[in-house]
Amino acid sequence: MTDRRLTPANARLAAMHLAGQVTTEKFVEGWPMMLAFPVTDLCASPGGPRDRQLLIGAIVTVFEDHEGWSFVQAADGYVGYLPSGRLIQPVQATHIVSTFAIHAYEAEDFKSPALVALPFGAQLTVADERRKFFETNLGFVPKSHLRPLDKPFTDPATIAQLHFGVPYLWGGNSTRGIDCSGLISASLNACGLPCPADSDMQRDGLGHDLIEPLQRGDLIFWKGHVGMMVDVETLIHANAHHMATRYEPIDQAILRIEAQGDGPVLARKRL
Repeated sequence: MTDRRLTPANARLAAMHLAGQVTTEKFVEGWPMMLAFPVTDLCASPGGPRDRQLLIGAIVTVFEDHEGWSFVQAADGYVGYLPSGRLIQPVQATHIVSTFAIHAYEAEDFKSPALVALPFGAQLTVADERRKFFETNLGFVPKSHLRPLDKPFTDPATIAQLHFGVPYLWGGNSTRGIDCSGLISASLNACGLPCPADSDMQRDGLGHDLIEPLQRGDLIFWKGHVGMMVDVETLIHANAHHMATRYEPIDQAILRIEAQGDGPVLARKRL
């Protein structure tokens, strides 16, 4: 049985590599496009519920543009629909936003009009370097707020902690709103580590099972939930109980989550 989240196929068409595997009207080669808005919902159907989110600068493979909605596959393999008007021809990104959030300005001056507010992880293209600003495809950005793509972070737990206090948002992937698996994706992707999008995929695809004691960076999985250890006793996780990204003693979290009816820990993983 195919997972519709990872299978670029609908009733009208499918990706060429699925020929002979799925039934549809035709098979097509996709083409690359780039997200042009700070945060965009990736939906299960045109106008349907949010599954995940994509950030500005992300490259997707488009298989169809139909009635204003594009059927796409993201870099992590996730499939869905997003408004076609949020896509543009791709350019080569060079940097990511490395702070909680930034503004891109009209001029090399923090008093000039702000053109767009960008979340952590947004991708930009630097065209020129000034004294305190980079000139980018989105405007002028303080140099200290960007990081070269070829110099990823090294500690996923540090990135998870950067998201402390971010409001909980089901399917969220940004510092504007994030869920449990979005927090893990943001943390690993910033460190150059490929990461599936949803917690069940992460449980199946990341790391190895633990026997030894927990340490910083280890992942704890429940049914439909995941968090990351910041030390031997403390979990950080985006959760609906607090409606935010919060720290919680791991022993307390285990007891609380099981008591509220969501079951025991299913896996402990080390990356």
